[in-house]
Amino acid sequence: MNNDAFLVLFIACMTLMCMIPLFLRRFRVPGVIALLLVGMLMGPNALDLISLLSRGLGFLGANPADTSAKFYALVSALGSLGLVLLMSLAGMEADFKLIKAAKLPVLSLSCLTFLLPAVTGFAVYNYFRPDDLPGKLLYASLFASHSVGIVFPVIRELKLTKTRFGAAVLISTVITDVASIILLAVSVQLKKQTLAAAGAVAVGHKTLSIFDYMPADIFGSWFLPVFLLIVLLYMLIAILVVYKLGNRLLSMFHPGEDMLLPILLLVILGTVLIGEFLGVNLVVGAFIAGLALSRLVKPKPGEVPLISRFESIGYGLLVPFLFVSIGMQSDFSAFTTPGNLVIIGLTVAGLVASKIFSGWLAMRMVGFDNLHGVCAGLMTVPQLSATLAAAAIGRDLGMLDDNFFNAIIVLSIVTTLPVPSLVRWVIERGQMKFKTVRTEAYPLPSPKDDGSLF
Repeated sequence: MNNDAFLVLFIACMTLMCMIPLFLRRFRVPGVIALLLVGMLMGPNALDLISLLSRGLGFLGANPADTSAKFYALVSALGSLGLVLLMSLAGMEADFKLIKAAKLPVLSLSCLTFLLPAVTGFAVYNYFRPDDLPGKLLYASLFASHSVGIVFPVIRELKLTKTRFGAAVLISTVITDVASIILLAVSVQLKKQTLAAAGAVAVGHKTLSIFDYMPADIFGSWFLPVFLLIVLLYMLIAILVVYKLGNRLLSMFHPGEDMLLPILLLVILGTVLIGEFLGVNLVVGAFIAGLALSRLVKPKPGEVPLISRFESIGYGLLVPFLFVSIGMQSDFSAFTTPGNLVIIGLTVAGLVASKIFSGWLAMRMVGFDNLHGVCAGLMTVPQLSATLAAAAIGRDLGMLDDNFFNAIIVLSIVTTLPVPSLVRWVIERGQMKFKTVRTEAYPLPSPKDDGSLF
């Protein structure tokens, strides 16, 4: 790719990422939504501004198709790094000491917002494909999963991180995501076993996971307990090792030294990579690494907090690319696919209804009022990158046909775009109050927190 063409494209991308959110801020459009819209404008499924600019830069001697393809790949790679940093920051800010004040809401939300949507997803797929058990489990995992990438920015933007309500929603979201990833792995393994029993060859979606390169029936009926044990051991060992390693690094370097930050980033990325080898999604690995470092990066008297330096890199540069890359993947043509409307309708209605109802019921059971319950349910509705990635795996393995895959694309679009604004509207319209819980480790709110996302 021509360097000059790349520079022009990157400047154009950064200009849109700065100007559009700044303009839409006047209309109280959340930063997440503004960046998703930027991605849609630049992506191949809407205005395709990147391709238009690439063709306009053809006089520089660069191949327009090659230029735009490589730029999309760059944005996607930066978005993946943004997801890792976002989840690490969620772990750093998710003070688990707050569980003492929110243990009942966490337990209630974790159980109900996993079980009820999972049963609904199972039932929706069963309506169309009653004989496909792996597909039903896959759809159940898609319904059960939450989008931490949306939930955490919304909680942070509304300054709910250190409230009992915010802590309950965030921590339960992570727990539910771990459970949905385990269910996804079980469904994939069942499909591979079915293919192996039938003598078929699974082309599959190859990942770094060691399970992709093992015989499908190596664990037999013991796969679920073995995989669950691997995940639990990984989480416990990662927290212990990352904390001790981070503590050791802080004793070797001053918190203000420039070298410390890239070394800690390397520790986080290494934790994520090991998790990927074990079949643990990077969302979980990054969160666990951030959680292990949380006690080390919090503000200390007379020192610049390390967490603020992570936030500068994350929210200032990489995290915005995450939402832009997601916006680029949005494909509105799925709405017009023949024979897809019934599947889309049941998928969207089933997920939204089950998420809102389970969130409302969970919060009502532990003493919150109706508005807080609806708000908690709404925060669990968005389905983003993890859902799309799981659906892509299912399609590659033949577990989901194009109709179901298109339904998941539509689901991601219609649940992601309106929810942050709707949550804000519910909170402001209902004049909702949230109880702040302070801890010695990280007293908040911080004086510099103005409520902005990036």
